[in-house]
Amino acid sequence: MIIVLLGPPGAGKGTQGERLAARLDVPKIATGDVLRAAVKEGTPLGLEAKAAMDRGDLVPDAVIMGIMKEALAAPSAAKGAILDGVVRTTPQAAGLSDMLAALGRPLDAVLLFEVDEDELVRRLSGRTTCDVCQRPFFGRQPGEKCEADGKMGTLVRRKDDEPDAIRKRMEVYREQTSPVIDWYRTHGANLVQVDALGTLEDVEARVHSALGIV
Repeated sequence: MIIVLLGPPGAGKGTQGERLAARLDVPKIATGDVLRAAVKEGTPLGLEAKAAMDRGDLVPDAVIMGIMKEALAAPSAAKGAILDGVVRTTPQAAGLSDMLAALGRPLDAVLLFEVDEDELVRRLSGRTTCDVCQRPFFGRQPGEKCEADGKMGTLVRRKDDEPDAIRKRMEVYREQTSPVIDWYRTHGANLVQVDALGTLEDVEARVHSALGIV
């Protein structure tokens, strides 16, 4: 199965994506991860992405989709993949659709995680992030340590996790994502809304139910 995850920051789509990927035995592919891997490996598309980043430019959608195509064509994705953060705009939705068509693979579902804005502010304002591995933590304080890949990091609270910044991010998310949702609806995608409030197990059960996973 190939599944796209949509949802505001803090909705838990990353965590649920990892759980779903494990349940289906497929990789979870995130834009940032495949970009970093391509840059590190020095692939032609990775070098093109690095050049854009070195200039301070956004990586072009065509480059991102090219890297995603390579990831989806890999043997590890033969049974499918969970795509997290791949689609944020309508051009990216259209680009992914064209790319999957070129690969001869269908998009099985688009999961839209929904959470009340006040709850998102509460969640994100209590989040800290490792300054080395960028892993998010909830319920841990700035200054605590994180050890990942043999490197010691320090937990920090990002400026964009302050309440006012979170609400601004939500405005941007709504402006960008509403057209994406409309695009998928008009193009006949299997768009499924998932209530992302509750425990991890509650939300996971809703995801499984939405996808018909027993």
